[in-house]
Amino acid sequence: MQQLSDLKSSPQFTSALKIDLEKKNFTRQVNHAHFSLAETKKPEDPKWVHISSSFLKDYELEGGDHEKLLRQLSGAEKFNGFESYAMCYGGHQFGHWAGQLGDGRAINIAELEVNDKNLKFQLKGAGPTPYSRRADGFAVLRSSIREYLCSEAMHHLGVPTTRALSLITTGDIVSRDILYNGNPKDELGAVVCRVSESFIRFGSFEILASRGEKEELKQLVDYTIKHHFSELGEPSKPTYLAFFKEVVSRTKDLIIHWQRVGFVHGVMNTDNLSILGQTIDYGPYGWLENFDPNWTPNTTDLENKRYRFGRQPNVALWNLTQLANALYPLIEDVEPLQEILQEYKKEYTVGFHKMMCQKLGLTLREEVKEEFITQLEDNLEKSQIDMTLFFRKLSSEKALDFESFWSILTETTYLGDEELTAEKVHWEMWFENYRELIQKENCNSTERSLKMKAVNPKYVLRNYMAQLAIDAAEKGDNTIVEELYQLLLKPYDAQPEMEKWFVKRPQWAMNKVGCSMLSCSS
Repeated sequence: MQQLSDLKSSPQFTSALKIDLEKKNFTRQVNHAHFSLAETKKPEDPKWVHISSSFLKDYELEGGDHEKLLRQLSGAEKFNGFESYAMCYGGHQFGHWAGQLGDGRAINIAELEVNDKNLKFQLKGAGPTPYSRRADGFAVLRSSIREYLCSEAMHHLGVPTTRALSLITTGDIVSRDILYNGNPKDELGAVVCRVSESFIRFGSFEILASRGEKEELKQLVDYTIKHHFSELGEPSKPTYLAFFKEVVSRTKDLIIHWQRVGFVHGVMNTDNLSILGQTIDYGPYGWLENFDPNWTPNTTDLENKRYRFGRQPNVALWNLTQLANALYPLIEDVEPLQEILQEYKKEYTVGFHKMMCQKLGLTLREEVKEEFITQLEDNLEKSQIDMTLFFRKLSSEKALDFESFWSILTETTYLGDEELTAEKVHWEMWFENYRELIQKENCNSTERSLKMKAVNPKYVLRNYMAQLAIDAAEKGDNTIVEELYQLLLKPYDAQPEMEKWFVKRPQWAMNKVGCSMLSCSS
């Protein structure tokens, strides 16, 4: 096995693209460049909170010198001489062009060849960069725990995502106004090391197109194709279209995964969508508990609910349209771009239907009408059914009769008995159709159960669970972080010893900050 702490740098992004000629690290507009040099701030007293053994195992790595690795992954020292950098990008935030954004609190500390992949290692919360605007570039333990656990949870759910390697407290105190209501407080500082083959976002192309920097735009697109979409061939207009089509397809697949597990990103700005079709930037995310297509976990989005669960597919299309606009200067033909975007709508509809059939254990998809799926969603919403618990319990091997099915509903609803009973007639109608569809399947109950359990997780990182880990860690107790990490390594397994986490959201979490109310503050 390779020793992570001793790996030598293999610059890919920085050797191929344009550097900001200004070497001093101060807030500014950065033109005609893809990245700026930015050194991490040396932390006061770094200490391990957690390191992902799963990540190390997946890439056949060993930590190596533990103390050296702590210094490297906290930003206390350079990663074997690598010149750290921050990336330039722009973005549409809540539907409005925000101009230059960039890595305001993320610094790439290494590019390493690991198992034939060039991985970028990025510290989030390691200090200011030229893109920090009015912010300090730091992060707090609260948000860092959420990002660390969720990155790894999503990976093991089978959802494309950036990975998280480590979580370290810095020993520094960081002031944050968690709800942006004029009540800042001092919190513990922390850094997460996140890892991906690329941190290029839709906004990386948008900023260059918006400034008319066509040469830099072409450089970035050509680089991205060469290193991440090489199967598409040499750069040309047809290749650029094929590239866009592949990004559209990956994004569509990602959103279907989000809808499958009930994940709500919370801040789907164009600077928060990865060109690789990975989940990136874990801020005010959340998982649906009572099924509600209009739910958003982001307090900043409460008024318009732009990024609510049910709107994520449409927002993805809107964001892809902005990417098409950014790529247009290299293609100079609107029609093929529009055709690709139109295909997104059709392919998403087909993919979503297939996914819902899988969740329900139905393989004869042509038998499953759209109205049947819509009725289920309406029933789930009106009956305030816990999405994760419902689909997992529905995956039981027991042959379903309505009495057993009704027990599932009573165990997973957030309504009282009388309120749920008022919806019974709607559920009876839906269940009769479901039972008929199940009977047409050439599949025994055990096979059906196994297939359903493979797509319906038993455990997800509910916000109240993350908050329990945060509350304990802020007091110096990291045991819940470790327990949840181990739980989320196998989200589809029964794990009977972890049954306490297979429950509805507790009453105390209904209106607690961090459980029901979240912001972008980190």
